[in-house]
Parts: sequence; C-alpha cells; structure tokens
Amino acid sequence: MPAVAVPPQAAAPRAEVAVSPAVDAGDRERLLHGTHHDPHSVLGAHPVPGGVAFRAFRPYARAVTVVSGELRAELHDDGDGFFSGLLPLTEVPVYRLLVTYDGTVHETEDAYRFLPTLGELDLHLIGEGRHEQLWQALGAHVTTHQGVIGTRFAVWAPNARGVRVTGGFNFWDGTGFPMRSLGGTGVWELFVPGIGEGELYKFEITRPDGSRTQRADPLARRTEVPPATSSIVHASHHEWGDDEWLAHRADTPVHAAPFSVYEVHLPSWRPGLTYRQLAEQLPAYVKELGFTHVELMPVAEHPFGGSWGYQVTGFYAPTARLGTPDDFKYLVDKLHQAGIGVLMDWVPAHFPRDDWALAEFDGRPLYEHHDPLRAAHPDWGTLEFDFGRREVRNFLVANAVYWCEEFHIDGLRVDAVASMLYLDYSREPGQWTPNEHGGRENLDAVAFLQEMNATVYRRCPGVVTVAEESTAWDGVTRPTHHRGPSGFGGLGFGLKWNMGWMHDSLQYMSHDPVHRKYHHHEMTFSMVYAYSENYVLPISHDEVVHGKRSLVSKMPGDWWQQRAGLRAYLAFMWAHPGKQLLFMGQEFAQGAEWSEAHGPDWWLLDPAYGAEADHRGVRDLVRDLNAVYRATPALWQRDTDPAGFEWITGDAADDNVFAFLRHDAEGTPLLAVSHLAPVVRPDYRLGVPEEVPAWVEVLNTDAAGYGGGDVTHPDVVKPEPQPWHGRPASIRLTLPPLATVWLRPA
Repeated sequence: MPAVAVPPQAAAPRAEVAVSPAVDAGDRERLLHGTHHDPHSVLGAHPVPGGVAFRAFRPYARAVTVVSGELRAELHDDGDGFFSGLLPLTEVPVYRLLVTYDGTVHETEDAYRFLPTLGELDLHLIGEGRHEQLWQALGAHVTTHQGVIGTRFAVWAPNARGVRVTGGFNFWDGTGFPMRSLGGTGVWELFVPGIGEGELYKFEITRPDGSRTQRADPLARRTEVPPATSSIVHASHHEWGDDEWLAHRADTPVHAAPFSVYEVHLPSWRPGLTYRQLAEQLPAYVKELGFTHVELMPVAEHPFGGSWGYQVTGFYAPTARLGTPDDFKYLVDKLHQAGIGVLMDWVPAHFPRDDWALAEFDGRPLYEHHDPLRAAHPDWGTLEFDFGRREVRNFLVANAVYWCEEFHIDGLRVDAVASMLYLDYSREPGQWTPNEHGGRENLDAVAFLQEMNATVYRRCPGVVTVAEESTAWDGVTRPTHHRGPSGFGGLGFGLKWNMGWMHDSLQYMSHDPVHRKYHHHEMTFSMVYAYSENYVLPISHDEVVHGKRSLVSKMPGDWWQQRAGLRAYLAFMWAHPGKQLLFMGQEFAQGAEWSEAHGPDWWLLDPAYGAEADHRGVRDLVRDLNAVYRATPALWQRDTDPAGFEWITGDAADDNVFAFLRHDAEGTPLLAVSHLAPVVRPDYRLGVPEEVPAWVEVLNTDAAGYGGGDVTHPDVVKPEPQPWHGRPASIRLTLPPLATVWLRPA
C-alpha cells in the first residue's frame, strides 16, 4: 500500500504499550498461508478488557507504531511480520500506522480498521444472481470510505480458502493484504487506503488443495496491453456529448427503421490507429458511405489477437491494444455525434483456458460447467459457461447491461448462439446428456438468453440484440413471454442473422451464369421463411477469410463480370427484406481475403493505381445504395411484414431474372429487378401495379459511374395495358447484363 515517507521529527509523546494478546497460533498460521477468511476480526484495533488491542501484519517491517493525534505507541514485534500492543483507551480511536522498513519509514492508514464497503443489498442481490449492475459492486473501485481515499476490491471466489490482493503497490507480494469473506455469498472484499487509478493488481487465491494462483480480476474494467495480464484500477473521466443521440435512439423500433451495418475489425481497419485516432477517421468514412450503424470487433479484452476477440478474458474491459476505456468511450461518442449507431460483438458462449483468467478460477469449476463433458467446447478448445449457475448468469447479464449503460453501446451482436442452445452441438452420441425432458435443448442457456434479452430491453431503451444463430430454432426474435409450437417462450432477440440467405445467395452467385438457371431456387427460397424471424442479411468477416475468398472474388467470369456481379448482388441484398451487414473492404471490391495482420487494401483506392476507378465505382455504388435505401421507406419500413413484399416474377430461371416489389406503410412501392446473366435483354416485359402511372429509375448498378456498361433508363418508363405476370399492366425494360435496377413511381 503506498504511503508517505516520514521525515525525522521532534519526539512526540509516546504511550506506554502493554503486552497485548498476540495473534494466536491458528490465526497466525492462516494469515501467513493466505487461508484466513476474516482477517479484520484479528488485525486492526479491537476493544478488549483493559483497553484497545492493536494488531498489524506487516511482513518485512522492522517496527510498527500507532499514531493518533499526539499519541505515538510502538507495537511489540511478535515475529513473522506480526506486531501487537494494548493501549489503555476507552474506545477505538482514528489512527494511522508508522511502518519502519530498512532505511525508510512510511505513514499509512491501516486497511484493517475499515468496515466492509459492500452493503447488505449488494450482497443479497449477488447471492440471488440478480445484481444488474454487478460491476459497481465487484472489481476495483476508487472511492472515499470513512473519509479516506483508496480502492475497494471485491471478487467472487466461493471455493477459495483465502484471497489476497497483490499488485505493484505491494511489490506483488499479497501476504500482508488478505481479504475478508462476506458471508455465504462467496464474495471477498478489502478496502486498501491510499492507492488509486492506474495501479496494477491481481487476486492471489488459495485453492481448496492449498496451492495458490494469481488471477486477473473477472470484473476488471481496464487491463494491461496483452500479452501482459494484470488488471488495472480504473476510474472514468469521460464526459459524454451524445445526449441528442440517446434521446431519440428509441423513437422508431429497429425492425421498422433503416439499418445497414458496416462491420469493422478495429485493430486492422487502419492498422496502428488508436481508439482516439479511429474516432477522427471512422465516423467520417462511415457517414460518407451512408451506413446507419457500425459493428465493432473485437471490443472485450482477449489474449490472442488472431482470435478476433472471440476468446475473451476481460469481459468488462475494452481491449487495451488501442487505448483506455475512456478512449473507447470517446470513439463511441464521436460515432454517435456523427449520427451512427454502434453495435459490438459480444461473446457469452465460452472463454479460453488461460490459467490467469476464468478457468477453474478459485481452484474448482466456477464459471464453467462442473461436468467436463458440458464444460469443454468441442470446436474451439475453450470452456462453456455454466448457464445454470445464477452467479454466472448474473455475471453475463450484467455484462450485457454494462456495455450498454457505461459505453452507450446501441446493440449487441451475440456470437455463437447455436453452440449455446444445443447440448449436442458438435458432439457425437455419448458425448452429451439429454435435458430433463429427454431433449437436446440446453434449458439453462435458453433461460439465460431470455433473461439477458429481457433485462437489456427493459433497462436500455433503443438498444437491439442480434443473434448470430444458424439453425431453425423456433422463436429467436419472438418475445420471451410468447410460447411457440416447441413449448418454449421466444428468446427475445431483436434481430437474427439470416445465415440461410447468406449461404444460398452466395452459392448462387458463385455459379457460372450459364448454370444459374438450375439453381434459381437458391435466390428465392429465403422468401419462404423471410418473415419467420426479424432478419439481418450478413456478409460478415466469416465469409471473406480462411480460403473463402473476398466477395468480388467469389463471382465468376473476368474482372468486369466479377465487379458487375458484385454490384448486382449488393443491390439485390439491399432490396431484399431484412437489414444489411457488410464487412470492411468489401465495399470497394477488395480482391484479397481479409487478414487481421494488414487489414483492407486501401491502396486500391489510390488515384495513382491503374484500376482505382474500378474499386471506387463499387464504393460509390455502396454509398448510393445506402442513400436511396435510407430515403425509401419501402426498403425498410415493413421488413418484418409479409405485406411489404410482392413477387413480380420469382420463376424466370431461364432468364436469370428476379423481380419484386417492396411496399412502405402507405403502400408506395419500389420495383427491384435483378438480371444475373451476362447479356443485354432488350424489351423485357414485367407486370406492374396498374395504379402507378409511370416509373423512374433511381438506381442502376450498370451505370458508367460504377464501372458498368451504362445500359440505363434515363427516361420515365410508362406502363402499357398489356397483362403480364398476372397483372393488368406491364412495362418494358432493357435489362443490363449482371445488374440490378431499382425503379419508383415517377
């Protein structure tokens, strides 16, 4: 504990110190070996017959003196760092300690004179697993306690025989800093006076077998930069400037609002930039492109950068690689001030086995399931959370709330939901045990997700949760209180990634156009289930790494055809019911796969590069897609309403044509036509609603400005009274090759 070096002083009055009952052998042994559950009952000052007994445990000290006002009383040296004395006082005074070491004297507060910093309500809520602001109770907090500034430490470790705080302030020797156990909650607590923000610390835990381990704080709000693993005492000083954003965030439900997401891997978007430097560049770039939101990865602290943040060790700490927690708040603030919402990847499914983090945290399975078959994640070598344990559920539910309340995050994209929902996920017969009903559903995980979603939506108006869930689980985005055919209430998410659409549509686009007529259903099948959930259409980082090729490189044909196919596909995606998500680099047709080591190939947009216009054309299209999208309620207002969509033709397989209408709440339509063959089709007839007297083209991916052949429709297109596609009127369009055209009523 930091203290003040004391200069030589004139002699102060010294009290006669009687021999006090020293620390008894049992307490002494437990304190020396880090297994004492209540050090405050032994150390500090205590009324006893004959006065007040003072006891201090100061390893390596030569002498300890009690100072109270004019009183100075040197304690007896009892050996092994223990000091004691009995003063003839009627009550315990306010006092400090003068601790003499070789060559120096420090004056300091006695940590063992303070009452607990956690109250009965905190402990009651923690015990019940219902502390929705758990981070305010556990972890390290700079505070003023009983008039003294210091840091209060608290950690949940119910299986520990003892816990001590260790850090830079005690030279990483926690012997003299034992914590006290607060009843049956499993929480250990200690107020350490005189230390503040910026201090490094860990918890030294004595396990049930008597061995010791040093662990990072599970609720640390700041960490060292990996590969260093210490926690850091943190106090936030950021002053938010996004009041207007938060005031209107909940005005329109997300599923009925424009929602197009730019997915960003923060360390590699512009390699080397800090959070604050990103705040000067990222909002302007995203605003220029017109996306409504960004999705950030990785945010929570993780030891291995190559995991992209999906193996988390610091669930409450933004990764220190790019700056401090306040620096990350600054980035979120700047995005909000630019009118851009912020989603973050959130990973409550599992955690890595690092021996300084959560794995067997207090010597036994704690955060992970006690059954090794349930605990071990079969795919990633990680450990799955024990969702059935109320304190673990509380740790995760509070974590979701924490990011939304403390960092003003607007949405959580929840990773690997399918791996949580199924007991047999990636497991062979015999490697899993059915639930109490004989099924394969993980009932504990279902209850956790329902609780998390209900809590976030209740506490944080306007926040959306998004499930990365790849199965046909019934009711992912259904409210938790509505039971479905399966008997379960909904999981309560706001949106769900449409992995089926993503796989099918990318599969279709990868076929040579001459074969596409045999795979027409891969583009239309999504409409069979489009309204079963509230969907996001995700072209994420997962689709452009590890041999999957970049988005433009998935397209067949020569370079012109690849770019044309990409442009047509993006416009098809933006017109399809559901929200949009696009990973960085794909907006300008990067040819190489993404690599976290060097990020997007920005040099492709350098005017000195010969093919720069090809890449800028695609980026300009994405900008215009977002602009028209946001200005056209038909494309987003009824994303979850079947009445917002109508096929014109969904079966023109021989022509590789898909044409449909989108309708806004007033019934105003937008006509989207995708032609995915590499030929021009003149005078192509399409049935249209007869009540629209004329149509005008608002977007054409074949425009010359995007790098296309400029087969466009500059003039108003008027219907003819010729029935077609089951409609009384029709229009004739010249369909450009490998292109999508949008038209609206003139």
